[in-house]
Amino acid sequence: MSENSTATGRTPVDFWFDPLCPWAWMTSRWMLEVEKVRDVEVRWHVMSLAVLNENRLDELPAEYRDMLENKAWGPVRVVVAAQQLHGDEVVGPLYTALGTRFHNRGEGPTREAVENALKDVGLPVELADHADSDTYDTELRASHKEGIEKVGQEVGTPVIAVPGADGEQIAFFGPVVTPAPKGEEAAKLWDGTLMVASIPGFYEIKRTRTQGPIFD
Repeated sequence: MSENSTATGRTPVDFWFDPLCPWAWMTSRWMLEVEKVRDVEVRWHVMSLAVLNENRLDELPAEYRDMLENKAWGPVRVVVAAQQLHGDEVVGPLYTALGTRFHNRGEGPTREAVENALKDVGLPVELADHADSDTYDTELRASHKEGIEKVGQEVGTPVIAVPGADGEQIAFFGPVVTPAPKGEEAAKLWDGTLMVASIPGFYEIKRTRTQGPIFD
């Protein structure tokens, strides 16, 4: 199988997420819409806001620091444990189950929400125990490093990477968007994002965000 195609012959899109991040969640829902209208297939990977910020906790607001220290490690550890024990194919469905409960239903990253998400996709509830375990932190950090090194330490989650014309990956942070576009709007945003990301020397385009994430 080519580096530039999946087993289905589609173009691979590597997507790094932290299940706790609402903006990554919005982008991931858009990416699923893109799969319907473009010949691409998403490959899901974890990254971690806790790892990203662990060396600058003292610089962060108290509320955000508390979230990183006490809530951010658990969900991503559970996803990595599920991946290690049950295969890459469970990552996407588990992310959807977790995100739906955390964000759309407003349950937050509670033990109950994690257990119910595991049940939703037919995975053992006992995987929730890994929320408090560092057993697979080496794998978590390796996945995080692979994603963040493609875009640099100044950004966060999500990170997206696609094959470029020269065989090298084109990688970028975001896009940050709400609500998640659907149909042809999803296609337009995808095509435009790829276009600007493929320009040598292009780094950033941004405007003021005026609202929080809008969940379906």
